[in-house]
Amino acid sequence: MPGRLGLGTAPLGGLYDAVDDDTAYATLDRAWSLGLRTFDTAPLYGSGLSERRLGAALRGRPRGEFTVSTKVGRLLHPGDSRRAGWHGAPPLEAYFDFSYDAALRSLDESLERLGLDRVDIALVHDPDDHYDEALAGAYRALAGLRDEGVVRAIGVGMNQTELLCRFARDADPDCFLVAGRYSLLDRSAADELLPLCEERGIAVIAGGVFNSGVLADGDTYDYSPAAPAVLERAAELRAICARWNVPLAAAAVQFPSRHPAVACVLVGCRSPKEVEEDARIFDLELPEALWQELA
Repeated sequence: MPGRLGLGTAPLGGLYDAVDDDTAYATLDRAWSLGLRTFDTAPLYGSGLSERRLGAALRGRPRGEFTVSTKVGRLLHPGDSRRAGWHGAPPLEAYFDFSYDAALRSLDESLERLGLDRVDIALVHDPDDHYDEALAGAYRALAGLRDEGVVRAIGVGMNQTELLCRFARDADPDCFLVAGRYSLLDRSAADELLPLCEERGIAVIAGGVFNSGVLADGDTYDYSPAAPAVLERAAELRAICARWNVPLAAAAVQFPSRHPAVACVLVGCRSPKEVEEDARIFDLELPEALWQELA
């Protein structure tokens, strides 16, 4: 399974704001120089732009030294990527298709954009309203590829826990990417999902650890303006951390990794400076008494 800190590449696909090529490649190069070797991407992220940039940055790197995860469940067709919140991306839009054939086609197209002959982890992406189709179609396709050795590990990536629990019980995933549901603000994954994953040996990749910004001095929560109650709770957490002279973001990025089911924490960065800061605070030694108070 991946290293303890990995890079999520949605921002490099133009999430919220455009990122130019030079900045994107500098960000990926800086991540590599800091020792990050796990990279998560998806066709959705910038309508393929994230995958193309990641592949270009990894070209020439020793293939055995890095882990790449990408996703299936969305295909691309001509359209306006800005309507989905992607800036500076190709004129393509993603649409849901969790069928068996679409999953195989999606992965082939991802490999072409990445310039790789394989990915290490393939995930079914956000099948919230498509559980039955995703289980019988996309997941079955990935399971076949795993059996053939084309991918090393398969699983599901979502922003919710209920369906991930169903996948854990109905299928045989190697890993889950859980975005935003195991953070200092939202610990709902700890209720059922994380114990279930620990019991069944399913590795958890924790994404959205800043809840899209509110735990890193921003004002957005789950990709929308944060409600007053969320901002109030974030301020309370910040005050607790301040008493221990610890940045809230440091506690936020380290918190998920303290659970034994969590194998990797992803941070999404759009500049070399952001990667440097996230890597720095991930390695800070925080007092155990702070964790006890935050608990």
